[in-house]
Amino acid sequence: MNHPATPELLETRAGFGDGLKELGRSNPDVVALTADLCGSLKMTAFAKEFPDRFFQVGIAEANMMGIAAGLTIGGKIPYTGTFANFSTGRVYDQIRQSIAYAGKNVKICASHAGLTLGEDGASHQILEDIGLMKMLPGMSVINPCDYNQTKAATIAIAGYSGPVYLRFGRPKVPNFTPHDQKFEIGKALILKKGSDVSIFATGHLVWEAVKASESLEKTGISAEVINIHTIKPLDEEAILESVLKTKCLVTAEEHQRNGGLGDSIAQLLARKFPASQEYVAVDDSFGESGKPEELMEKYGLRAGDIVKAVIAVLQRKK
Repeated sequence: MNHPATPELLETRAGFGDGLKELGRSNPDVVALTADLCGSLKMTAFAKEFPDRFFQVGIAEANMMGIAAGLTIGGKIPYTGTFANFSTGRVYDQIRQSIAYAGKNVKICASHAGLTLGEDGASHQILEDIGLMKMLPGMSVINPCDYNQTKAATIAIAGYSGPVYLRFGRPKVPNFTPHDQKFEIGKALILKKGSDVSIFATGHLVWEAVKASESLEKTGISAEVINIHTIKPLDEEAILESVLKTKCLVTAEEHQRNGGLGDSIAQLLARKFPASQEYVAVDDSFGESGKPEELMEKYGLRAGDIVKAVIAVLQRKK
């Protein structure tokens, strides 16, 4: 995949807002709900254009999930919007009982995920949400990497029948995927072919993985970079095909090491093709208040950390 050397910096949450507005114009069944965070979730344009299909629930996230579940009974496709911490941890019971167990067609859209929420600190920086949501039977989990992919994913999930967790972020990040891409749920994307090591990344860490592969290439290491935007259902075929070739791998994610993408891939490989693996993720720790770029550095989520993980796994490669 070709990408611009210096891509424009855009917010993934803005991709969600623009995708939602576009959906509103093409699909009259799409409705949107927010828990007092319309501006932060970039839902203002949808709210202004479709006031009869927008519901400001206030700071009552559990109620929002219940309302969303109820709206599906009339054939509506509800998109809920709040911070990732409040979209999952605060309302896990309501999601489990009213949405997942009931199999309701609710799209749980979660912004400000991970450390890059920044200065709001550990109380808001949920790093366990992928694990929480992927364990729910029937719940799809999607974590796009940039503005374009988030917009495409937002539009695509409207046509998917069943509950979806869509995770994105607050900061401006490189927008490097095609603007006209077709988003396929459960279909991994090979960004760069390689033969020595596989790097599987999701969300904000995809661009870091691309940068890491370019650094590695200068030292003669050929890294295959794969964007796992859908953590559940996992593209097992693409993962196995890559690891069967390279025989070792690194996973990279802005999430706890326990319960995230790395765990999902490790489970797959344990059953199908055991291989040496290194994790680039937060290691059993809460976050803290700070600038997003400084937190990514401190918690080991940069391109340089992926390079170090690649070197470590190559040393163990059989």
